[in-house]
Amino acid sequence: MHPNLLPILILLSAAVGMVALARRFKLPSMLAYLAIGIALGPHGFALLSESAEVHGLAEFGVVFLMFSIGLEFSLKRLQTMRSLVFGFGSAQMALTALGTGMVTVLAYGQGWKSGIAVGLAVAMSSTAIVARMLSESFELHSRSGRQTMGVLLFQDIAVAPCLILLPALAASGDDLLRSLAIASAEAVAVLALLIWLGKRLMGRIFDAAAHYKSTELLVLTSLWVVVGLSFLTASSGLSLALGAFVGGMLISETAYRHHVEADIRPFRNILLGLFFVTVGMMLDIQYVLANAHKLLLAVILLIGGKALVMLLITRITKTPLVASLRTAAQLAQAGEFGLVLIELARQLQLISISVFQITLSAMLLSMFIAPFLIARAARLSGDMGRGDWAHKAATIHEIAVHSLDLGQHVVICGYGRTGGRIAEFLDFEKIPFIALDVDPQRIAEARSQGVNVVFGNADRPEVLQAAGISRARAVVVSYPDVHSAERVLRIVRGVRPEIPIVVRTVDDKDVARLKSAGATEVIPEVLESSLVIAAETLVQAGIPMKQALLHMRAVRSARYATLRQHVEPKK
Repeated sequence: MHPNLLPILILLSAAVGMVALARRFKLPSMLAYLAIGIALGPHGFALLSESAEVHGLAEFGVVFLMFSIGLEFSLKRLQTMRSLVFGFGSAQMALTALGTGMVTVLAYGQGWKSGIAVGLAVAMSSTAIVARMLSESFELHSRSGRQTMGVLLFQDIAVAPCLILLPALAASGDDLLRSLAIASAEAVAVLALLIWLGKRLMGRIFDAAAHYKSTELLVLTSLWVVVGLSFLTASSGLSLALGAFVGGMLISETAYRHHVEADIRPFRNILLGLFFVTVGMMLDIQYVLANAHKLLLAVILLIGGKALVMLLITRITKTPLVASLRTAAQLAQAGEFGLVLIELARQLQLISISVFQITLSAMLLSMFIAPFLIARAARLSGDMGRGDWAHKAATIHEIAVHSLDLGQHVVICGYGRTGGRIAEFLDFEKIPFIALDVDPQRIAEARSQGVNVVFGNADRPEVLQAAGISRARAVVVSYPDVHSAERVLRIVRGVRPEIPIVVRTVDDKDVARLKSAGATEVIPEVLESSLVIAAETLVQAGIPMKQALLHMRAVRSARYATLRQHVEPKK
């Protein structure tokens, strides 16, 4: 029997059970993977062992995550984020490293070199945890999401100078400033070259692959791009994840963005789960229990200090309190690159074993706490945002101005692809509407075309009131966020019990839930796409268009009660 078969079977069995349990209690699946690593790792039942091969494979989970995040961004969007990346990012790194370094020197009696090493490691936040949570909750393009991603991108860029700085600190007589300047120049040059070449070649590469009409070839091409760009950035001293992010960003400019995203999702989820297992394997529970009082203080200082730094930075830049709290919570934990730096500092003997153990344990515990802290901050800031008129006065006034002359109009919640198509249909029928969205770039583009779109969270009572909900003829929720849609339904039904509300959802599983919350009709994307495909298949097979449409209407009438009266009788 293959010697590695039993550990793989144990890992898969634990993953199936723990992920199912996490989903049952509506917890992030990453917590299940972390728990597996603790329980089965060398400090638990020792059924899984650490190895360079496992860690190398797990690191590609973060690589694929950053690639999929890159697909959400475009070069134009990244250019608009440059102040967030280099402004917020540099401020966060400098202040967090300085504060942590001072605590290390003054409270733990370490030297200044140890203070720098610990400070840089703690300053890093977890791209894997935060980016995944932002993506799953559709918050990547919210104000707090953009600020958080800007800081995380700067941290990825800063990894290269940090990896040069620590060995220079350990060796005496090196020209530190010169080494850092060279590293920074190399990083900028490599990124500029990759982007310049990628803009010219990426579309052609995927056009050539698509020419053969082979799904297998497109998947291979996507994997080649991810691994190839990660190799190039890693060879230049940058992080693997940064190269993957650039690759995703370049592909987002092509017509293959959504196809590629679907192709790499299975690789991303499985490898990212393995990454979290390896993180859990590093936590020594016995050490945590034996030093609980020290660790408690270290975790409070780490989470509280990092959150306070981001809260101060965001408030100084006049970010609303709600977004500031979310950003602070999203960055108030250690990160995977921080674990790399603290391990390097130990190998270079920049820090003692005791400082290494306490710092590593505090960093890992902060990563365990992160999902709960982020979710709690989202709920708290949501509650505050509902009554925080001081920060929303300008936004509410602008929405009210755009809806002032409207009556018997439609309120569209979300102006993405679906919301835009709804707006086109309404405009064609001369039905007035107002659309609400939270993506500034999308709003600017729509307004330049004369579309009535304004900034505002649709699940806020004051926003819907300003949009003229009391005078509207219908409401459409066109984004697939079930939790937000439920809030919209509760708010609207509290004001207008009779108004029609149409809600979009991804599949069938949330239809009953949204119906019970007050939706007049729920439209699952899966059902609609399958109907269109089925009807087109009938037409291509020689069935008259009218008969194919009758089949579609029959299925819809059985599914959508409000459409039954429109079904034509069979002949």
